[in-house]
Amino acid sequence: MPWMIRFIVACWCLASPLSVSAADQCRLCHGPSRTLSGVHRALACVACHRANGTVLEQPASRTNGSAGCVQCHRGYQRMYAHAMGSRSKERAFIARSFGRMDRSFEQKNCSGCHLQGCTDCHGSGHAIGRPAAAACSRCHKGYFVGWDYFGRAPREEHERYQRGPQQQGESYLRMLPDVHYLRGMTCNDCHSMQSLIRGEPAAKGCSDCHRPSPKVLEHRIAAHLQKLTCTACHAAWAAQEYGTFYLQFESGQVEAPFTALHRTGNGYAKSVYLRRQDLPPLGLNSQGKLAPIRPQFIAYYTRLAQNGTARVENRLLAAEWHAFTPHTIQRGSALCDACHDNPRRFLRERPQDRIYDLTKDGMTLASFWDRQGQTIINGSFLDEAAYRRLTSRTADYTRYYVEKWKNFVPPVAASSRR
Repeated sequence: MPWMIRFIVACWCLASPLSVSAADQCRLCHGPSRTLSGVHRALACVACHRANGTVLEQPASRTNGSAGCVQCHRGYQRMYAHAMGSRSKERAFIARSFGRMDRSFEQKNCSGCHLQGCTDCHGSGHAIGRPAAAACSRCHKGYFVGWDYFGRAPREEHERYQRGPQQQGESYLRMLPDVHYLRGMTCNDCHSMQSLIRGEPAAKGCSDCHRPSPKVLEHRIAAHLQKLTCTACHAAWAAQEYGTFYLQFESGQVEAPFTALHRTGNGYAKSVYLRRQDLPPLGLNSQGKLAPIRPQFIAYYTRLAQNGTARVENRLLAAEWHAFTPHTIQRGSALCDACHDNPRRFLRERPQDRIYDLTKDGMTLASFWDRQGQTIINGSFLDEAAYRRLTSRTADYTRYYVEKWKNFVPPVAASSRR
């Protein structure tokens, strides 16, 4: 008799509306909208939402190490230990700069970004897929490398400049995009998941796809190939931010006449002394090669009382530069004079050439383009001896200089017969 009862119950279950797939049983409570699409569409709910005997409400969240994802995508949780997740470099900079004036500066101004889970890049909800370039630019925007690849440069902070095209709610200047973008390449062509897991900045370098052609004059100069990064010549432009100001208001509210500035919340306003979008300065990177550098950051702090009195005004907290890789590559390069006769580009600006007198504004530095009082965190400035060699007018330099200009000037027909 017991076997008969079990048989009847089994038949009832097969005929019952409850005898559907596991996913359908989940939807009885969670609703019909919870449908997977993309590469995971054939998976059962528990494939992601259960791990190690535990039900996971957010299987892709950083808080549980993306336990639902790494059951299949093993090792991917290591990304949280690297730059995208750790925020260690940003936190270290804040500790030695703005954090000296306000210990809660990071929580008030810098808590909006960095990796919180797999869906930050791979899609929200149940529409999981490979990340598109638009997903990358959600964080790699503004002053961060990434926007420049698409031909975007950040505008000034003041509200009067917040016009024109927008991306992720931020206005930008239209600039020349990277030649690789114009050819249809996207972020993951050079930045693979495996390279991100390893904490590497890229999976490929220039030489993985390109070989210097001896037909190009600059490539025939051995020092160029040995002592320069490719971007030192081929980066057409770079966003540069000179003087990053944070103003703290003791009242907790940004007060007039500063309300037109960018407000970060919690009684802070941000402003920038100067932004440029031209050839970046050059210094030595961590491998000792000449590479583009830019301020990151020349940081100033001001604290204002409720009556507008400055408790602290324009205090320089850091003057740090970074060697970096602009994503603004073009086939051509700058002319010889852009390096060999340009002291400002190496932060060796002569006093008689200065058009900004920072000392009159109480900004401590004599010039943004004078290396005195400044440092490169991941490299160094070019020293005096190396700069003298760079600017010396040797016979070889003269010969190459003339040859370069002949490429621009077509031969002129003889004015008379001989």
